[in-house]
Amino acid sequence: MFFVACPVYNIIMDTTNRTYLRYARYAVQGEILLFLLYAGYRFFFFVEHFLTQGIVLQGTEETILLSRFPSVEGFLPIGALMSLKLWVVEGVFDHVHPAGLVIFVAALVLALVLKKGFCGWICPVGAISDSVWKLGKMIFGRNFTIPWYADSGLRSVKYILLAFFIYVVVLKMPSFAILQFIGGDYYKIADVKMLFFFTEMSTTTAVSLSLLFILSLFYKNFWCRYLCPYGGLLGLISFFSPLKIMRNDAACIHCGKCTKNCPSLLPVEQLQSVRSPECTGCLTCVSHCPANGALDVSLAGKKAVTPLIAALLVVVLFFGSIGIAKLTNNWHSTVTYEQYQRLIPQAAHLDHP
Repeated sequence: MFFVACPVYNIIMDTTNRTYLRYARYAVQGEILLFLLYAGYRFFFFVEHFLTQGIVLQGTEETILLSRFPSVEGFLPIGALMSLKLWVVEGVFDHVHPAGLVIFVAALVLALVLKKGFCGWICPVGAISDSVWKLGKMIFGRNFTIPWYADSGLRSVKYILLAFFIYVVVLKMPSFAILQFIGGDYYKIADVKMLFFFTEMSTTTAVSLSLLFILSLFYKNFWCRYLCPYGGLLGLISFFSPLKIMRNDAACIHCGKCTKNCPSLLPVEQLQSVRSPECTGCLTCVSHCPANGALDVSLAGKKAVTPLIAALLVVVLFFGSIGIAKLTNNWHSTVTYEQYQRLIPQAAHLDHP
């Protein structure tokens, strides 16, 4: 009786009403974004503790180290790429910024299993980008599209950037050089340098971020679509994902809602299977489809998968990876209090080796 009377249960079980998918996604994105903002807030005071010689954020050495949330390492994807190569080639796991490697690997696994689920459900930059274009739509009454010939050229930018990093790190950088870099002073406080990128922002950085914000108001997910090499890599890996969005033409009523609402500007209504590397697996198209059986998540193009299960798998796989890392002591950095005490005061003057 409880399940029959429960409106949330009824909505989820109603195969013609999947609006709950959007709200579930917003909830996951929002909670992750809020947590990372809090982690950044804590990290700021963690750094200030060492800059002020303990005046800010007082406590024991252990409590000070625990005040630094490892999640901030997720903003060090290039370091994670180097760490991944070292782990695969030499079997050496990065214990300087282990959380960065764990988050990076979790994103790769999600792309391989569940399309670009990391981009569509987890990534805080993607969540902000999503919010900005929606704000632009509220202000201007619509979003704009770049002509197809310019759009194709611009989309290649993220793949060019990706190719550059793959060439420099994966192909050219030897393992001993990565090992030397990871063991160096610069890498130990790379997260602090990243913090300074925002707290001590240069004019060039401020102008670039402002321009990106303005462009994102007019064009859906401008950063994700054209400039993010991380997303480019996940998109290429997602080609091998067994899960795809499938459209049943016999059940489709051609209302166009799937195409109109796709954040990645994909012509879903014209496709039988959404295989594009631009698909983030956000399930927005599925959530807007009013025709029962017209648009579904499928496994290997055959068996339909309940969209809610696909969404839950994204969350479980990602946070499950973090849980495993914690249980195996591969989440917290081994950088000591004394090392932070020595390095953070000179971080602004510590250059890349």
